[in-house]
Amino acid sequence: MEKEEKKNELVEIKGSLTAVLVLVTLVSTFGSSFQYGYNVASVNSPSPFMKDFYNETIIYRSGSSISNSFLSLLWSLTVSLYPLGGLIGSLMVGPLVNKIGRKGTLLFNNIFSIIPAILMGTSVLSKSFEVIIASRLVIGICAGLSSNVVPMYLGEMSPKNLRGGIGVMPQLMITIGILMAQIFGIRFILGNTEGWPILLGITGIPAVFELLSLPFFPESPRYTLLHKGKEGKAKKALQRLRACEDVDDEIEEMYLEDQSEKSEGQLSVKNLCSFRPLRWQLICIIALNMGQQLSGINAVYYYADSIYLSAGVEANTVQYVTVATGAVNVVMTLAAVFIVDSWGRRILLLVGFGTCCISCVVLTIALIFQETVSWMPYLSIACIITYVIGHAIGPSPIPYVITTEMFRQASRPSAFMVAGSVHWLSNFIVGLIFEFLMKS
Repeated sequence: MEKEEKKNELVEIKGSLTAVLVLVTLVSTFGSSFQYGYNVASVNSPSPFMKDFYNETIIYRSGSSISNSFLSLLWSLTVSLYPLGGLIGSLMVGPLVNKIGRKGTLLFNNIFSIIPAILMGTSVLSKSFEVIIASRLVIGICAGLSSNVVPMYLGEMSPKNLRGGIGVMPQLMITIGILMAQIFGIRFILGNTEGWPILLGITGIPAVFELLSLPFFPESPRYTLLHKGKEGKAKKALQRLRACEDVDDEIEEMYLEDQSEKSEGQLSVKNLCSFRPLRWQLICIIALNMGQQLSGINAVYYYADSIYLSAGVEANTVQYVTVATGAVNVVMTLAAVFIVDSWGRRILLLVGFGTCCISCVVLTIALIFQETVSWMPYLSIACIITYVIGHAIGPSPIPYVITTEMFRQASRPSAFMVAGSVHWLSNFIVGLIFEFLMKS
């Protein structure tokens, strides 16, 4: 009886939210996930001024302006090369996390943020719009790596009973990044002719913060123990994360997982795709990531102002409606942090996708009648905000959590590569074609 009580007490200690776990979550999500969200929305508000800069640069060089169709192509590249870079970054996840670790990959990844931030911030001085387009590709690599590595890193360091809530934190920080980009993009702040290069360059600040702060926190104990074979170092990391000296049960659990996986070996992407016991898990994460992106959520942030203008919102208020949408997104994602473990992953996905589906149907009807019925623009705004709410509670955060939970140590890096590649390829398609779809 005493032994059973001791065991229960130990589990409770291991499952507590310690100061070190909170700080490493905040540092890694602000330094990496925040950038992903910020760069999704940073080009939305200043797009008219950036397009003018593109045109003025070409006039300065050749003496003649470019056609609207070519300008649309350049702008579509500016938007869509970001998710294409994300696809490239996702393909780099497996080799990097196995070679230099989860924390090491996040530190290395800051190179792909700081350099593009400097180039974009100085693009007007260098009179080159090409560096903006190229930088969007490179900073997309940063987002592709961070969107996969941060959930993996935090998932491997979190106790099981907190894994869902902590697993939603990267998505919460992504939404905060989107909101901050929308606020900074308001015309009287940085969304103007003089301020937009600074708006684009700000993305380097979280990267510098992470580069200076993350080295003080431990590497993933699972990686340290199972990949590097350093039990002493893994034990010390767990003791810091759990604020508890007795972590032997958790170390033993890792060893048991390792032994059960040895028959499978380290699964490459090719082996994972042909490994029958994990086929349904693989299909699940592919379907979730396709659904997450092809439902069009990032189109709302890439082209938010244009969508609201076409829905009948007045030009002088459209930015504030966009910011309000971003704020709703943050609040609902924050709510998901607290309900994901109690409600469960499946119910949040079903409710979220169902809400998005109904919102899109009603929005389509509202757009058809917006010229003839005076209050239809308000219904359109309500539909878009409801769509964002639905996406924020399930489809946006849950795929990251599920990918961590469905795969064990040997297959997890390859699973994140597959999930990330599908995520960013779908994101790229949406970003590339949406402006042309909207004009048509």
